[in-house]
Amino acid sequence: MSDSLQDQRDSAVVAVPDGAVPGRHRVVIIGSGFGGLFSARALADADVDVTLISSTTHHLFQPLLYQVATGILSEGLIAPATREVLAKQGNVEVVFGHVREIDLAARTVVAEALSARTTYSFDSLIVAAGAGQSYFGHPEFARFAPGMKSIDDALELRGRIFGAFEMAEIAAASGREADLERLMTFVVVGAGATGVEMAGQIAELSKRTLRHDFRNIASKNARIVLLDAADQVLPAFGDHLGDKARKRLESMGVEVQLGAKVIDLDADGIEVEDPDGTRRRVEALCKVWAAGVQASELGRTLSEQSGAELDRAGRIHVQPDLTLPGYPNVYVVGDMITLDNLPGVAQVAIQGGRFAAKQIVRRLQGEATQEKFSYFDKGSMATISRFSAVASVGRLRFSGFVAWLMWLAVHLFYIIGFKSQIGTFFHWAVSFLGRQRGERTFTEQQIYARLAIDRLGSDFRPSADLGPAAPAATGAIDRPDDRSDPSDA
Repeated sequence: MSDSLQDQRDSAVVAVPDGAVPGRHRVVIIGSGFGGLFSARALADADVDVTLISSTTHHLFQPLLYQVATGILSEGLIAPATREVLAKQGNVEVVFGHVREIDLAARTVVAEALSARTTYSFDSLIVAAGAGQSYFGHPEFARFAPGMKSIDDALELRGRIFGAFEMAEIAAASGREADLERLMTFVVVGAGATGVEMAGQIAELSKRTLRHDFRNIASKNARIVLLDAADQVLPAFGDHLGDKARKRLESMGVEVQLGAKVIDLDADGIEVEDPDGTRRRVEALCKVWAAGVQASELGRTLSEQSGAELDRAGRIHVQPDLTLPGYPNVYVVGDMITLDNLPGVAQVAIQGGRFAAKQIVRRLQGEATQEKFSYFDKGSMATISRFSAVASVGRLRFSGFVAWLMWLAVHLFYIIGFKSQIGTFFHWAVSFLGRQRGERTFTEQQIYARLAIDRLGSDFRPSADLGPAAPAATGAIDRPDDRSDPSDA
């Protein structure tokens, strides 16, 4: 590493936002998800300088990630550039960087981008760093069963799903019939909304989209298995809608296996334990993990400094007004918090972000702040297949085509940007009214990149120093185990 880059890593530069007014209240927002973006927007007319720091350059509409993974939508439609979204909001500066340190007492945040570390001072802080996938104490499972929390996850899964069909075609053409069961079995772990939507789309993909595309396999014969240790599909929706969803999935050929606890998994399959203690193995090349979430590690940083407790999922116990004990100027919103059994859905983050922003404005104007955050439940929805969904809105329950139309309208409304809304609408028309999917492209790099980065170790940090010495320092990266299957990782 060059001396200049080493100096950048060892000492953080103190940043002053362009256009900042001396003496004006400084708000730092961590995260560009629903909580971060909507809190920034809510401060548009406030007399404050806002710095939004995010480890990605986009705002991700996470509820539609499964459609990127199954070839319906492009990543750009559900992940517009954060800079573009906030370009016309003059009091906001958008910064790319991974937050490495938060000092609540000193009121500073340190972010790192490549080797450059920068310190940002704040008067008020909103932490909306979200959550990642939880493997319930088995992080090694991620190697063989990617989650569904980021664009990288979705693109990797797209490669694994479509790649499995490609390898099955090769196996069938080569006479390797014994390999077909493993190659054409798809296992989705987790029967919540994400798992149900993913299983339904893989079923539609195999039976509608791909059925005329191969010469040696019948894609409609693919086996799709939906596993969950719970005894119900979509438990958050109640028994009635859960049963509706299960019956619809089974009518599509999805095997719904409840009470099945994942014990182990590897490149070639997954081992489960049934309620009676019996263990069995499902041979499957492609596995999707859609069970459980783990809050951002920043929650632990905040807990250590504020004394606020963490739950098992790493979520931090906040005050009723979303602040931390002893720090009325620090708000935590979205998937990072635990308060009054709030669900981990987008609306909690959106409403929490807006609430935090309004609290800041009230304090600056000398007005009394609200003592408690009140969440308005706008309902929950999940699609099962084209023309079929379930929706729970207050005391009302909907299923089938009506629920599907409701789902379409709500998701189109909340997608950020008119361009993305129009693009999404036309992609849906092609996929749902017809049989085609316009985003089936995948590369081996999408499948192997995460594994290659993992091999560099937990101490690896991306650097701009890519000179000749870099490979010798990090070691060469070969294709994992030299496997022949592009999805066998």
